Amino acid sequence: MPTGEALITVMDVVAREMTLFAALWFVVGGIDDLLVDLIYASRRLRGREALPPTLDEAVPAGRIAVFVPAWDEAAVIGEMLRSALERFDHPDYRIYVGAYPNDPATITAVAEVALMDARVRLVIGPRPGGTTKADCLNTLWRALLRDEAAEGFTASAVALHDAEDLVHPLELRVYARELLTHPAVQLPVLPLAHAHSRFFAGHYLDEFAESHGRSLVVRQAIGAGLPFAGVGCAIRRDVLGRLADLRDGAPFDATSLTEDYELGFAIAALGAPARLVRIAEAPGGPLVAVRAYFPDTIEAAVRQKARWMTGIALAGWDRTGWGGWRQIGDNWMRMRDRRATLEIPVLALAYLSIVAWGISFGAHLLAGSVPPDQSPLMQALLLANFALLTWRLAVRAAFVTRAYGWREGLWSVPRIFSSNAVALLAARRALGLYVRMLAGAPPRWDKTAHRFPDLKPAEGG
Repeated sequence: MPTGEALITVMDVVAREMTLFAALWFVVGGIDDLLVDLIYASRRLRGREALPPTLDEAVPAGRIAVFVPAWDEAAVIGEMLRSALERFDHPDYRIYVGAYPNDPATITAVAEVALMDARVRLVIGPRPGGTTKADCLNTLWRALLRDEAAEGFTASAVALHDAEDLVHPLELRVYARELLTHPAVQLPVLPLAHAHSRFFAGHYLDEFAESHGRSLVVRQAIGAGLPFAGVGCAIRRDVLGRLADLRDGAPFDATSLTEDYELGFAIAALGAPARLVRIAEAPGGPLVAVRAYFPDTIEAAVRQKARWMTGIALAGWDRTGWGGWRQIGDNWMRMRDRRATLEIPVLALAYLSIVAWGISFGAHLLAGSVPPDQSPLMQALLLANFALLTWRLAVRAAFVTRAYGWREGLWSVPRIFSSNAVALLAARRALGLYVRMLAGAPPRWDKTAHRFPDLKPAEGG
């Protein structure tokens, strides 16, 4: 066989094997997603996912402490606090903001608001920043304990927010009511759309619309542990106190990059599982949900996704392990959380296989030969992948449409490419972060720059 023909044959084999491997894994992943869809659909058909009644006028008594960790957040924290003070519809709350001694700009921004309103409490931690978000939250916990002892009260709950969040006016009322019957509560998180970042900021709309509209609903339905989103969540004070007692007085794990994700499992292990609450602010109205701008550049999105991937799919595997052997649903959901460790290499291989097929067809064209036919197995796998992908995009578009309208629903289809690009680049960064952690490097707050929505009315309008 001439050398050129041998090279073409080798290229055909490489392209075929790469495609076969990727197609097999995509079918497995597609069936996994399809099972989640079927569980969700069965609950919808039985009427179990209808929105609960809207809130009544009664507000259960008790002070809610809102924890806001803030490292290098001078650009947004002042506006966030002023907005929260104006928007929160609850008679008894206090916002604890954690800052660092080497971040004077953030301290100044918080102090300006705290001087005007006693409901804002500036707490400066003992260590220079940034440490981890969990370490900052522990500082706020200790400040709450000091206030309780000095003022003679006990908070009813602790709610978590980030410095860039646009809070919902009714969320504290939801916490107060739902925490009467549930140990912890998670509200939906709906990212805000960036007008100038349709794809990189927009892909967060798609992911959260599906995750908080479908995936968390199914997790709850099968009794799996519910991870927190880190914002829009609240835990009863007594539950957090029990966790603190088990952790030498620090309820948040300062060695974790994704303390919010792990916190949900930690309180579930105490027999106090969180509950996702999807409730309309008025009959037929929008959800009570937390909104915020997410990263709008590929660099910022990669940094954020790398931290999530490291904390959940890599380090999280080591840290949280698995549930008991009887907890099939919980272990299934944990495996889904860690699928990125398998999906990203397969996704990269799939894109490389497209390149390989392009080179193969080009080589055959130049040589005047005929490309080999695909086997029946390969044809069946490719057809199954096409059907599963079409279904997956349709389901995602449906959830995005429900949350944001039909225009964003249509945009969610081409955004699959920007989502894949961010995931591939984040995986490379996450692997580096994980290797450094294994080598003993301390976890650090690898944060991104934030912006707060402009709530001022337009001039002339």
